Amino acid sequence: MAREWRDLFLTGDTAGPLPTAGEGDDLPEERRGGFFKRLRQNLSKTREALTSEIQATLFDTLDDETWERLEEALIMADVGARTTASVVGQLEQEATAGSVEGGPALQDRLVELLSDIAKTGNDTIDLRHEPTVIMAVGVNGTGKTTTIGKLAWHLRQELGKTVLLGAADTFRAAAVEQLAEWARRAEVDIVTGPEGSDPGAVAFDAVKQGRERGVDVVIIDTAGRLHNQEELMAELTKIRRVIGKQMPDAPHETLLTIDSTTGQNGVRQAKLFSEAVPVDGIVLTKLDGTAKGGIALAIAGELGIPVKLIGIGEALEDLRPFDADDFARALVSS
Repeated sequence: MAREWRDLFLTGDTAGPLPTAGEGDDLPEERRGGFFKRLRQNLSKTREALTSEIQATLFDTLDDETWERLEEALIMADVGARTTASVVGQLEQEATAGSVEGGPALQDRLVELLSDIAKTGNDTIDLRHEPTVIMAVGVNGTGKTTTIGKLAWHLRQELGKTVLLGAADTFRAAAVEQLAEWARRAEVDIVTGPEGSDPGAVAFDAVKQGRERGVDVVIIDTAGRLHNQEELMAELTKIRRVIGKQMPDAPHETLLTIDSTTGQNGVRQAKLFSEAVPVDGIVLTKLDGTAKGGIALAIAGELGIPVKLIGIGEALEDLRPFDADDFARALVSS
């Protein structure tokens, strides 16, 4: 799974981005260690809820109560009933067969099983189009617009890509202003329309300008849809269709932002959005403020949609490519 930005994105480049001045050859490993430490810190609420039950002593006696406690702990962390049943069933089967013995070994195997659940679908984003069009969707308050700004910044800083933002959330003036501020911070251009104008027209114009200017990536922000409003979901379908008229194979990536603090409601959002438009990946935000970090596993396990990005804080560097192995270790390991 993706650990560095260059691992997340397919660029067709024969070499990755050059290191900035002063970077040594050993820095990537140091950075990865730092990222894991920060991820572990920000998953502390979820881990504390889990490790009150999931610890080496849990597996000292393997009986029905052991597996029931494990199931309860995972469900409380919003791993999801179906995913939990699969993981616990597999672990119990292996323990009964004697293929995994001892508390530490069982805990390590639990981490492996959780990691495997999270490894679903295609976890990369293809930037080999000219331009690549990314459509961002999600309900209000999930951090979608902030994620777009941070993503634009990383594309420019980490990969040296040119980026154009399209402000297709035209019904809320503050949304355009917020995206414009992020465009300024990320040092990228933005296409806007009059307040209340047709979102599809803005998206169409953004893709058109992106092609004419020869930019690498166009990111389209859409209104914060309420997932239970059918007419707004239909409008997402319309925006996608309009973008396709400007560039037949676009959008090339549709990213759905989910607030991890919503728990199982986030899974329901993902299901409903994926029924309206093809969702290629999930951006899971606000992991630093929740005891429900298992939602990443629930979405991957129940819907088969890969988590591609996670947000673990407010800083630009706190938007990171999702790594299933690191996530599972940070979730469970004490």
